[in-house]
Amino acid sequence: MLVRERMTPNPITVTEDTSMHDALRLMRERRIRRLPVVDRQGNLIGMVSEKDLLYASPSPATSLSVFEINYLISQIKVGQLMNREPITIEEDCPLEEAARIMADSRVSGLPVMRAGKLVGIITETDLFKIFLELLGARERGLRLTLLVPNRRGMLASLTGTISSLGGDIVTLGTFNGAEPGKGLITIKVRDVDRQKLLEALPGLGVEVVDVREA
Repeated sequence: MLVRERMTPNPITVTEDTSMHDALRLMRERRIRRLPVVDRQGNLIGMVSEKDLLYASPSPATSLSVFEINYLISQIKVGQLMNREPITIEEDCPLEEAARIMADSRVSGLPVMRAGKLVGIITETDLFKIFLELLGARERGLRLTLLVPNRRGMLASLTGTISSLGGDIVTLGTFNGAEPGKGLITIKVRDVDRQKLLEALPGLGVEVVDVREA
């Protein structure tokens, strides 16, 4: 799956002359936390986040009046607060590359580019939704977390056993285990006898870490 398949296309943007007040209002109205900043030709020139704007807001402990505060906020422009060198990603990059960049760079969103032009934005919320899909969080079934040896054919043996018991695999995810030579598998299945499945797993060299209806 590629970034372009899960990004928000044609994102809401502001210019560097947009006031901090208007940018905050836009974020709250649209329920977003970051805005790409573009020039008059639509070229990306920066990125501003809700955090950037809130940090620049006067402290609640200020002695200024409400009118003075509102005036000051209206004078602050996005161009004074934005990140002028935002990290970007191309639309044809794999989603896991977007996740890696966000995690390594500690950013919560990336402008998405096509041939140097802004075409979308992908955020941590988009990645959380994908995570929910991968683990079947919105699907009902028998959810198992298994500790399995890292050996060739292990996954085929597991899925074959589930199939032989009449089970239907809803989702399956593999993760690094804490023990050397072992990994974790989280799997959600339907239409399988719980007890028969639990009895069959030890014969595969699989340890059941957790099992629950979810």
